[in-house]
Amino acid sequence: MNINEIPKQYDPKDAQDRWYEFWLKSGYFHGDPASEKPPYCIVIPPPNVTGALHLGHALNNTLQDILIRWRRMQGWDCLWMPGTDHAGIATQAVVERRLLEEEKLTRHDIGREALVDRIWAWKDEYEKRILGQLRLMGCSCDWERTRFTLDEVCSQAVRRTFFNLFKAGKIFRGKRLVNWDTQLRTAVADDEIYYEETNGHLWTIKYSVADSNEVLHVATTRPETMLGDTAVAVHPDDPRYKHLIGKMLELPLTGRRIPIIADPILVDPAFGTGCVKVTPAHDPNDYQTGLRNGLPMINLLNPDGTYNENAGAKYAGLDRMVVRKRVVADLKEAGLLERVDSYLVRLNHSDRSKTPIEPYLSDQWFVRMGDEADDTPGFAQQAMDAVASGQVRITPERYAKSYIDWLTEKRDWCISRQLWWGHRIPIWFCSTCTEDDLQLAFGGRTDVSWREAEAGGWLICGEHDLAAEALGDGHTLRQETDVLDTWFSSALWPHSTLGWPDDTPELRKYYPTSVLSTARDIITLWVARMVIFGQFNMREVPFRDVYIHPVIQDGNGKRMSKSAGNGVDPVDIVEVYGADALRYTLALGATETQDLRMPVEKLKLADGRTINSSERFEQGRNFANKIWNVARLTMMNLEGYEAAPVDVAKLPVEDRWILAELDETVSATTADLDAFRFSEATRRLREFAWGEFCDWYVEFIKTRLRDPETRPDAQRVAAAVLDVLCRLLHPIMPFLTEQIWQPLGQLAPRRGVPEPVAAAASVCVAPWPVLAGLEDAEARATVAQWKEKIQAIRNLRAERNVPKDAKIAPVIVAEGVVADRLRLGESFIRSLTGAASVEITADGSRRPADSAVSVLADAEIVLPLEGLIDKEAELAKLRKSLADLERQIAPLRAKLSNESFTSRAPAEVVSASRDKLAELEAQHAAVASLVETART
Repeated sequence: MNINEIPKQYDPKDAQDRWYEFWLKSGYFHGDPASEKPPYCIVIPPPNVTGALHLGHALNNTLQDILIRWRRMQGWDCLWMPGTDHAGIATQAVVERRLLEEEKLTRHDIGREALVDRIWAWKDEYEKRILGQLRLMGCSCDWERTRFTLDEVCSQAVRRTFFNLFKAGKIFRGKRLVNWDTQLRTAVADDEIYYEETNGHLWTIKYSVADSNEVLHVATTRPETMLGDTAVAVHPDDPRYKHLIGKMLELPLTGRRIPIIADPILVDPAFGTGCVKVTPAHDPNDYQTGLRNGLPMINLLNPDGTYNENAGAKYAGLDRMVVRKRVVADLKEAGLLERVDSYLVRLNHSDRSKTPIEPYLSDQWFVRMGDEADDTPGFAQQAMDAVASGQVRITPERYAKSYIDWLTEKRDWCISRQLWWGHRIPIWFCSTCTEDDLQLAFGGRTDVSWREAEAGGWLICGEHDLAAEALGDGHTLRQETDVLDTWFSSALWPHSTLGWPDDTPELRKYYPTSVLSTARDIITLWVARMVIFGQFNMREVPFRDVYIHPVIQDGNGKRMSKSAGNGVDPVDIVEVYGADALRYTLALGATETQDLRMPVEKLKLADGRTINSSERFEQGRNFANKIWNVARLTMMNLEGYEAAPVDVAKLPVEDRWILAELDETVSATTADLDAFRFSEATRRLREFAWGEFCDWYVEFIKTRLRDPETRPDAQRVAAAVLDVLCRLLHPIMPFLTEQIWQPLGQLAPRRGVPEPVAAAASVCVAPWPVLAGLEDAEARATVAQWKEKIQAIRNLRAERNVPKDAKIAPVIVAEGVVADRLRLGESFIRSLTGAASVEITADGSRRPADSAVSVLADAEIVLPLEGLIDKEAELAKLRKSLADLERQIAPLRAKLSNESFTSRAPAEVVSASRDKLAELEAQHAAVASLVETART
């Protein structure tokens, strides 16, 4: 693109198509472990291959790319590691749902191998789409190093980690109460469930005290679980039941007897009847009660949600909801149902299948999180210490509390999932062999470890696959069918992607990584576990900083998601507004204090498609166009440009002012990015670019650019400011800035003001601007005076409806240094207000009778209006405005004089009403003054 042939309009698609391939071919995104530059590394939170990216991904990846591009320009050796996550339960759930909808088949109909093949095909399709979306957004990832959590490199890391944990005694198998998804037939984590309130019932059941006429009334929202009761609990100090503690009850419908126990933790004597049924195998609170009191635990469920033989022959094989109906009917028939009340029930649901969760007692694999017997800090404590000591810094700081609070519980991590898609747990069972057999077969190997199972037999862990016949004739090894929780492999991401457990150049250079950017909802699921595994495998935390970005919501405050129908596809936004507009708008909204609300509306495209969009992206497109227009205007005025040193001290005030403003912008923007203040950095750049540069400086120098004598310095300063602005904006708006940089680069040899700029083939690798020490308080104060007075005159013109083509003659009453500064800018004040003349005087008595006045802190602006306006028409407008204000004021005054309102309404509502009234009354006084002036 020739500097003299710059298109009138910015074409985002042309820039995106042109420059992304150019960056790739130039190798700008590729990290070099052999480089002597300091390392800066971000590992991408790997998107799940469950589907395409949404706007939340676009926000996070935009912010990561801003950091990477900024640090690359600062001279760091940057590696942004891309990749995707197999997402275990989430991906299998999607594919199973599709299989059922399209073919009316379940995974059990087609078998493990066929289902896994289908999931791989799904993965290949959506991974390609995801990576394409990231490229379209301009993400400068090192694509040559793309990883997948189930690829060979990551699989090796998973195997080594599990093996080392097993050998260290950190992994164990036990029967625990878990959240069970009956549709997917797997355990799910506490963090993978959500709660919904639904209308239900509370059934009160009669439990007879054995060998007595006494009856206890026990209420429950889940009467079917009564079949697994192993006690009824009362409070030890409840006088109603103290005499019954230790006695037995007849459990309805079962023929079993269960004890009455005292438990002050489970029972609140003031709630209900003060009697609580205890079903340890089917309720988390009851489970803990069972452990405290040594109660048996009776599992009623089959994995598919039907009841098993422990429920009795009458109910075995029936779905749990059918059992509920039959149990209620049988209790009623037996005269044991005291009453039924309507009740609001809080139900847990699986985030993956959207079906109700069942607490379920099952054999699972766990990572031990608590402290050791010798008080050595365990995994949870070590991870807490990493944040408390400052090894890992979390921004905003308030999210460190969520991290610490969750780890404080030191709950063992259930890592097994009853799925077919994922890393299969590398454990083999042998029930027939002896330790001698194991020693004979594996004694010389360092990749096999074993220990005796609690239920008998042996658990054998292999870092590599073991053959079924590995122990010889008479023994068959059976591998565990469960797979690992998807967060197990994700927790290794910062070092597995760099090649661990191999000692790679990447691992040596880039670990620990620099920053992790993620959402608050996976602080516990992912961030804490990465810290744990980083400390275990690498003896070092995985990253120094964790930045928690805001959540994108729709206009109603609901979190955006495609499943909710309120999601926005970033590809659609790029197509309509351009990638720069997408990135700019998201960065501007990434504040530290609140989530980003973005109203969603339907938009019909030229090709007939209807998409979800948001008008918020219009501001990004408008800003891109504004920058393009000022860049084009600047470059079109660079004819005859010659690079030469500039003596800043001898430059006109307006040049020294813009360079001082630019210097401060460089300083503040750098500080903002260093502190993850993305919104502040973006807003600051907009204010400088649109406000100071476009609206003021370019206007100041238009006359100088037409004068051969004053043109050279004006050209050099304008080109330098545009150059620095391009570099400052590049991390946020990479395509736009490259499109400008390339023709601007024809001004070689480049010499920037305030500092020299080495020639660079791309703004992508141009040096980040540095401070030039151009603080000029006098120049800034002088131009601030010009701007304030120009704006005041413009406001008076607008308030009095002075025609645009009317030549005004404002008088500025000022003295001393203020007057001196204004005289330096008299020509600018005249030209930028459309004035025929401007008089600057210390004589405040010279005020024409027919004039408008604006009183400022250090000056008065007097605008003579004789012959410029229709006084009667103006007076009519003012009177109408006055009447409108009075109509708004009257009901507010009445409301605030009503004691009933001021005493009963919320304080903030009353305060807001008073503020509104004060604002309207001030407006009324100002307009009334104008009416009086117009009449006289």
